[in-house]
Amino acid sequence: MPPNSGASPDVLVVGAGLAGLACAHDLLRAGLGVRLVEASDGVGGRMRSDRHEGFVIDRGFQVFNTSYPQSKQRLSLPDLLLRPFTPGVLVHTEQGRIRFSDPTRKPRRPLDLLPGRLAPARDLLALAVLSARDMLGPVGTLKRAEDHTTRTALSAAGFSEEFIERFFRPFLSGVFLEDELETSSRVFHLVWRSMLRGTLCLPGQGIGAVPGQLASALPTDSVRLECPVDRLTDEGVLLASGHELGASAVVVATGPGPAAALLPGLPVPPYRVVTTYFHTSSAPPLGEPTLVTDSRRRFLHTCVLSEVVPGYAPAGQSLIATSVLGEDEPGRETRVREALAEVYATGTATRTAKGTAGWELLTVRTVHDALPAMPPPQPLSRSARVRPGRYVCGDHRATGSVQGALASGARAARAVLRDLGR
Repeated sequence: MPPNSGASPDVLVVGAGLAGLACAHDLLRAGLGVRLVEASDGVGGRMRSDRHEGFVIDRGFQVFNTSYPQSKQRLSLPDLLLRPFTPGVLVHTEQGRIRFSDPTRKPRRPLDLLPGRLAPARDLLALAVLSARDMLGPVGTLKRAEDHTTRTALSAAGFSEEFIERFFRPFLSGVFLEDELETSSRVFHLVWRSMLRGTLCLPGQGIGAVPGQLASALPTDSVRLECPVDRLTDEGVLLASGHELGASAVVVATGPGPAAALLPGLPVPPYRVVTTYFHTSSAPPLGEPTLVTDSRRRFLHTCVLSEVVPGYAPAGQSLIATSVLGEDEPGRETRVREALAEVYATGTATRTAKGTAGWELLTVRTVHDALPAMPPPQPLSRSARVRPGRYVCGDHRATGSVQGALASGARAARAVLRDLGR
């Protein structure tokens, strides 16, 4: 759409994901004129929700962590109508499902952590020590720690190889979207701390309610949708429509690919690809809002989303989301369904096979830039200033999380304000 007439803004923000929304909000609050342009038909970037045949479909499996400082600062959490996941996971093993509960949240389930059920006493003691240090210690200590891979850190913390393979590797594969535990140990400790201190939830209207709330705080005339940018110019940006928008500063808040195209030479990390299969059934295969992992790593995790938020599915229907690393490919959904038949087994093999055979594949979502790779040494933040008047933000400039994206947007806004003398 062509821009409206009027004076040029002080700052143009390109991209209405979490980083761009946070940046625009901070600049507006400081009194600058801001215009935010977005190529797609809605705000949120990768954090969006669609309505599909009466179901709420997030763009890939998503969770919202209540402990992130930026979220608590910028959002009204009660207005999101958050519904929590079970504080813990079900681990599918060769011996069946084993429940791992957070004893600080579920004190009525101490038997879950008895030695011998999920792990021997040595591993449970190492887990208690690591969790207490990460949860209660100064966050600065975690940020300044020497950086290794997560696998190296877990071994150094005293965990047995068996417990790492049974619990940590399948669980963290779903968190970091890589299955070799090669993510930075500093990032792991910060994420583990956030999980212990917060609650994993889903908004009642889908994950898209998070950027939707951020956008609702902006003046309606400051956001322009379906307004792709072709390139940056000396004066501002040139839109794909051929119109040029001028501004004293331009902040590129897009995903990694467009950011590198608009700012040639900008280093961006490789990104993880994840595919989520959304199945429907007439009855929930698991009657609780719990994440299930697989020790054989045939998938990252699976969950009955309609048990977390009933509104994700029409009455009388259940919505099951299962994520795998990489692209969709012929035959992969069939293999995933076979694994789910085993994982969700509640009766005889015949009954289970019949039940999963009755499921319908509702839709598939592949996210190509789901999460940046974060191997060590991983900087927890990068400079927002690229050159005079040109800035960049996004989770590829921080850590791959809601907190990282929002903090990166705030950092870009501060850099703009410094350079403009505000």
